Amino acid sequence: MSLSETGGVAVLIAAKNAQASIGRAVRSALGEPEARQVVVIDDGSTDETAKAALDAAQGSDRLILRRLPVSGGPAAARNLALDLSDAAWICPLDSDDYFQPGRLGRLLGQSEGCDFVADDLLTLCEGAEAEPPQRVIGDREPLPLVLSFTAFVEGNISRPGRARREYGFLKPLIRRAFLTAHGLRYAERLRLGEDFILYARALAEGAVFKVTPPCGYVAIERAGSLSVSHATSDLQALRDASVELAARPGLSERERLAARRHLRLVQAKVDLREVIDARRAGGVMRGLMAIAARSENAPYILARVAEDKWKALHARHVAA
Repeated sequence: MSLSETGGVAVLIAAKNAQASIGRAVRSALGEPEARQVVVIDDGSTDETAKAALDAAQGSDRLILRRLPVSGGPAAARNLALDLSDAAWICPLDSDDYFQPGRLGRLLGQSEGCDFVADDLLTLCEGAEAEPPQRVIGDREPLPLVLSFTAFVEGNISRPGRARREYGFLKPLIRRAFLTAHGLRYAERLRLGEDFILYARALAEGAVFKVTPPCGYVAIERAGSLSVSHATSDLQALRDASVELAARPGLSERERLAARRHLRLVQAKVDLREVIDARRAGGVMRGLMAIAARSENAPYILARVAEDKWKALHARHVAA
């Protein structure tokens, strides 16, 4: 499939204090001939993120860079990048991550009839980039597959004995015309789960979402990433968006049940964080009172607290 046939790809990069990694991300995106535009939104950085992005571009007129004085979060940054670009396809790229050569072409070659087309992620731990990458979905699902709303939402629900599919972390090519036709954008109040909510809303509108074997998106896992170090308010915002998703008109009964199951999981995580906050603010008694006020999720809360205590004890034992 030629570039003229596809209308090209706009790669959207929201970056905050990403001086150390943004250059690699920009170089990998500009290295793709299908990348019509590479849009970097410096989301209120206090380091040299913007300069590192410009240096990596080496004067390429395909780079579009905007620097925001105050951080509005990754969803708002991606929406701005959407507005600044005009390619027929868009593709998010996290500032820590990068494309292997040929990724966009391989995905475009499998995009016929699709509104979203994503490949299984290849993950590496920060500082161990020389190690073989691990697949996120791996052999748990036969690929390629086309996701339904129910399969997508249930794939992001943790269950005993079954690993999550992590579909919400995928970084697909997205047909701009589909987003425009259905008035879809990233939910700007979200700093956690913004991809999941956008994809779920699109599937609820009938998007064709294909998932393929790896084509070359490399995700770097690091301890300080927002998805790991999220605040209680981030979870609460995701909970509120999940409430709206479960109440969305037009869902079938099966789809609504899946959305409600996901909502219960998010609510349990919110309850856990609120209990931890209460314990830190007011001691053990206040923490116990917070658990009692959330009796429905008390087993989940106690199990997670016990798990964290055991991990802390084990770490101290190993260190000794």
